[in-house]
Amino acid sequence: MTEIHDVEVVVFDVLGTLVDEPSGLRAAIREAVPASDDGSVDELLTLWQQHVELEQQRIAQGHRAYASTENIDGEAAQRVADHVGLTDAAAVARLATAGQRLRPWSDSVAGVERIARRFPVLGLSNAGRTALLRLNAHAGLRWHQALSGEAVLAYKPAPEVYRLAVDTAGCPPENVLMVAAHAWDLRGAQALGMRTAYVRRPVGDPPTHSDVFDGQFDGLDELVTALTAG
Repeated sequence: MTEIHDVEVVVFDVLGTLVDEPSGLRAAIREAVPASDDGSVDELLTLWQQHVELEQQRIAQGHRAYASTENIDGEAAQRVADHVGLTDAAAVARLATAGQRLRPWSDSVAGVERIARRFPVLGLSNAGRTALLRLNAHAGLRWHQALSGEAVLAYKPAPEVYRLAVDTAGCPPENVLMVAAHAWDLRGAQALGMRTAYVRRPVGDPPTHSDVFDGQFDGLDELVTALTAG
């Protein structure tokens, strides 16, 4: 059984790790474009995701000034609308806020609550401040504190985002555990000296054979056991 010791603070990624982002976006696209079949919805989801990924990369590379997820999601929603000829302004505006209405995985709410009984718990997300506030409320996630990359005008895996979490935790990075369903996210945390735990989800970025994390888990129940053993 994996055990993780000497952790003082636990930090959770949000999108994909605790909430099902792709399914939520699909549902919002289907609501905005009800005539779309599954294949069309998947195509529109890909269009959305590609825009978000490209714009975050442009920001990281210095080709664009920082823009919050509210702005980038608004652009993605407009791209989807333009692609299908959707002109209903209210429908486009609601689609733009789809990322604020994502459902948690079945073990997320209880898992975070159980860990929060033993450790200070932080959420650390690329979602902008307002989006993160509304997303946490919708999903029922209860943190001791939620941090947005917007505070440092950067997106993970930029080191300043993880440094924000470590500075907030107030302890050495080797005593701060980053939990995520994305190996790229954990590599970013690892580069700053943080401890790392991969949680397997149906979506996300699985580890490669060369990744060495402090633990790999099939869900939050296993993580809780690893953190509270002994």
